[in-house]
Amino acid sequence: MDQSIEVRHITLEYPGEKGTVLAVDDVSFSVADSEFLCILGPSGCGKTTILNMLAGFLKPTKGEILIGGKPVVGAGQDRGVVFQDFAQLFPWRTARRNVEFGLEMRGVPEALRRETAARFLRLVKLDKFAESYPHQLSGGMQQRVAIARALAYNPTVLLMDEPFAALDAMTRDEMQKQLTEVWQETKKTVVYITHNVAEAVYLADQVLVLAAHPGTVKAKLRLDLPRPRDALSAEFVATQRELLGFLQH
Repeated sequence: MDQSIEVRHITLEYPGEKGTVLAVDDVSFSVADSEFLCILGPSGCGKTTILNMLAGFLKPTKGEILIGGKPVVGAGQDRGVVFQDFAQLFPWRTARRNVEFGLEMRGVPEALRRETAARFLRLVKLDKFAESYPHQLSGGMQQRVAIARALAYNPTVLLMDEPFAALDAMTRDEMQKQLTEVWQETKKTVVYITHNVAEAVYLADQVLVLAAHPGTVKAKLRLDLPRPRDALSAEFVATQRELLGFLQH
């Protein structure tokens, strides 16, 4: 299955109090099959707006988005979305039942739902917490359930909007390692929003740097650092410095 993404000259405008607001201006990029793209930029640069257009929640004013060669015309189950907010899980459902939700909506039989949920909870190292409710789990564990839920119904691509931003530094580091392992296991195409330069360098095959007001492409950088990545290596630090240079000028 083709999991590539092609974004062609997308622009988004919306009405504001003082007239039309240009949120994203003429943004183009491509993501190859099974590639991990990080979109990096300051607050207000249109990162989440672009993700919402990829998800089909917003329609570009101009331009087009193709996933697997097909135009995005609205939301669909070919895209799994993970948000920053821990409240994205259903508090009345256990971890297993949260992961089963998309499959349930598809009418998948109960036995297959349970088997699939168990597999993906095992993948995110939460199989022992399958019957726990969200309030019984830490923030990092809740995000792992959200990732498992997004992957369980086998979407073409995974869209992630700063999913670890609200976590403490140590938990975030561990989550980045686990996400890399899950991505390498599932071979999904991933678009990941972040404002954290070190996170982008740790995760990405390719980084798209946005400038703010309106959101435009400032730079595209391909990362050829070996995995697993060492945040203390000279190459890692040099790549961070290069990205910071784009953000500061």
